[in-house]
Amino acid sequence: MKKVHVSLALAALLLAGCAQMKEMMPGTGPVATATLAPTRGSATNGTVRFTQAGSTVVVSGEIRGLKPNAEHGFHVHEKGDCSSGDGMSTGGHWNPTEQPHGKHDAPRHHAGDLPSLRADASGTVRFSVEASAFRVGSGPNDVIGKGLIVHRDPDDYSQPAGNSGPRLACAVIVRS
Repeated sequence: MKKVHVSLALAALLLAGCAQMKEMMPGTGPVATATLAPTRGSATNGTVRFTQAGSTVVVSGEIRGLKPNAEHGFHVHEKGDCSSGDGMSTGGHWNPTEQPHGKHDAPRHHAGDLPSLRADASGTVRFSVEASAFRVGSGPNDVIGKGLIVHRDPDDYSQPAGNSGPRLACAVIVRS
């Protein structure tokens, strides 16, 4: 009988330790996902994951059906609404801090400015980038409920939104 109590106590301690380790490990915070669906006339689709990792968010995923060997604008937009068929119902770039449009790694940029994506020879891109302008699941810069758009053209970083052309795929970012 004593062995059973010791084993249960040991198991409880191990589980508590695992839970504590999970809290300390990066990439184990709140998670959101966006399932990209093609807009009218497009075949672009994919899945993007947003994982809170300390003070940054890891944005990772795979997107297919892009123009091969081409660069495509990629942005978080104001509204989580893909009902228009062309992605325009998501509004403009998400910009809660009223910054100018710019490169993702520039000191000042829209919270929704993400790096352009470069498709491979088969029209697929797999990526993982870190973002610090927003959070997953808390605060005024919470990305949950926003729109996610993949554009036809590369972002040229011009004002106000980078001239990335038509919207090829649209998603709403939801808590996982």
